[in-house]
Amino acid sequence: LPMAFRDVNARRHIGLQQLSSLALAGRTLLGPMKSCKFIVDESTNQSTLICSAVRLMESLDLSSAAGQLLNETIQAQNKEFKTGMSTLLFLVGAWSNAVLECLQQNVPISAIVSVMSEGLNSCCEKVQCLQISIHDVNKELCSSSVRQNAFKSKTCQIACDSLLNPQIFLYFQKDISAPEEVVPTNSYPCQDDACNFKKHPVSPLASFGSVPSLIKPAGDKSKSVISGTGVITSSCNKKKLAHSRYFSAAGKSHFSSQQGNFQGCLSGQSADRCECYGLGHLAMALSHGNQTSMKLLQSIAAYQQERAECSASSHFNVAEIVTCCLLGLPESYSCISPGFVTLVSPEQATVVKYVEDKPLRILLMDGDLTEQYRHLGFNRPCNIRTILEHPNLQEGRAGGLWLSSMLDILTSFEVNLVLVKGNVCKNLMERCIANSILVIGSVASAALCALGEVTGAQPVTYLTQLNASCVGSGAQVELWKACDGRAMDLGELVPIRIKARGISLLTAILTTTVASKMQLIEDQFWTFVYRLHHALNDGKVFLGGGAVELLCLSHVQMLAEQPLQPAKKNAVKEFHNPWLAASATEYKSVVLQALASGWKQYLSAVMCNTAEAASALEACTAIDRHLKKAAACGSPSAYILNMFRRGDLLWAGSGPIADHGEGLKVYDNVTAKTEAWRRALDLVLLVLQTDAEIITGHKRNQLLNSYGSSEFMFL
Repeated sequence: LPMAFRDVNARRHIGLQQLSSLALAGRTLLGPMKSCKFIVDESTNQSTLICSAVRLMESLDLSSAAGQLLNETIQAQNKEFKTGMSTLLFLVGAWSNAVLECLQQNVPISAIVSVMSEGLNSCCEKVQCLQISIHDVNKELCSSSVRQNAFKSKTCQIACDSLLNPQIFLYFQKDISAPEEVVPTNSYPCQDDACNFKKHPVSPLASFGSVPSLIKPAGDKSKSVISGTGVITSSCNKKKLAHSRYFSAAGKSHFSSQQGNFQGCLSGQSADRCECYGLGHLAMALSHGNQTSMKLLQSIAAYQQERAECSASSHFNVAEIVTCCLLGLPESYSCISPGFVTLVSPEQATVVKYVEDKPLRILLMDGDLTEQYRHLGFNRPCNIRTILEHPNLQEGRAGGLWLSSMLDILTSFEVNLVLVKGNVCKNLMERCIANSILVIGSVASAALCALGEVTGAQPVTYLTQLNASCVGSGAQVELWKACDGRAMDLGELVPIRIKARGISLLTAILTTTVASKMQLIEDQFWTFVYRLHHALNDGKVFLGGGAVELLCLSHVQMLAEQPLQPAKKNAVKEFHNPWLAASATEYKSVVLQALASGWKQYLSAVMCNTAEAASALEACTAIDRHLKKAAACGSPSAYILNMFRRGDLLWAGSGPIADHGEGLKVYDNVTAKTEAWRRALDLVLLVLQTDAEIITGHKRNQLLNSYGSSEFMFL
């Protein structure tokens, strides 16, 4: 087999250089104030606006082995967490450059691998002191919000301002209950001098637990529990829903079927000082300045909390959220709509108008509705093409028989609405439209599950499996109406809404008039949703605004400055060679400084992106100033905590979130962030330890005639 062989470790490691070049393109994607990029398709001249590392990877040339490994790493992070990809991409580039510098100083690869891995593990353990439980975060944010606004008003309006916006679907009106008192307590030590921590050390976790809470009226014992996290939110999160266009008793209510479920549940609740709806402040603190997504998610959290109080269901459930992208409407039309909103053709919309507000019999299908479809296990290999399986001179007639039989099945069971997970045969859809049967394809799994629960419909794979017990009832369909009450006709596609009594599904309506921006808006929304989801699953969050990375940088530099010590016996056992153990000890300071340079580059890049620094030099100067103060205080973690509380960290109060008051801090996910760090370093060290690139196939001949052929040995 002809092959081409290249030594990737010749002086400058080629694989690491490729990682560094690819990661450089994502530098501006870091931080809350990201800079978007236009991706232009040369073949079609169409452009797309992106703001995530995942979309960037889809657009870059990843023909190299290192590029493919980078793409797989980012895809794995995206599949598991939906957040942290930009951090991963940047650290891959920063640490690739750091390792290249180590190689230039003739540091052995074994020493680089062992010391960097040990250093990152030490950082992950060190930053645990900056983890705050969700309960303490809610308590801190609600109390801070009330303290800031007590002198202005009897009620706190910070987190619910977005909910009171008429462009968002929830409308809340509160009764003012008996006034409550705020305990005047100074829970922020060392406001004037951070170095007071030397004399009065304070535990970060303990200090967060000491934040004063509201004194509730006598007899008020209401609370809600976030399922799976053990988080209890105080009764200041309860509301009385007095008016909503989805729950009002008017005949034109968009969602009158929910009225009976919620009125009894919502009546009689006393209103309290803070209108954060349990997750309102936390959602804002995790939004990192994304205003549109923040408002949508606050509405979702409020809706799901009201349902949870009646049905004891999960407090925040990602599985009950779907999106519908409407191109052509201003972004101010973005909202949350109960039920399933989707787009259909004008021909299907005529069926919707015919059956609108009538109880429908619904059928769910978990595959394709085509004649050739076979469920998983019976799909034929994709690389085999069948010319003729059964000789049939009347193929057109056979196809017509299948269409007729499928239509007969639907009419015999009086099915009006068919939701299909996959594709739908075009000819069958036309026949169904002619018989006033609405068939919708490419339906999200979450919508199928939610509608199945409330209508009693059971999904089937083939129409031939259909029986009376599989058909559900109670669904209704209507043309979706915007916040101003008008039905929308977007030309080629028409938005409709499928609803049913008691449905838990929510559709986030994402709108924009710029086609290239649609994907960006949807990506940002889902990133924010999963950021809140993972925070609740972890039950804790990191301090944001660069606090965690600054502590990592301080800790690694402290380790690098420690005096060299002889190799320990454990190290000799680990390397199975005294020389390797001694080598790791000798080069430990150099490698740790290289690891620290990655953190410093990260902090510098985010400060520049958020306009906290005009240049990388100015950013590094500010970082060094914080490092010196932290070292002088003797407890870097306590210093960073104090600076975070005062809003005086690197970018703690920057961005749009600063408009909501200094009491609202920025927080980050714990598991997603640390996994991004580990994946980034694992990828860099994996590429570092490769010593050759072997290329087979037709590309070998292309390389033979290329300008870079001198780098290869052809076998």
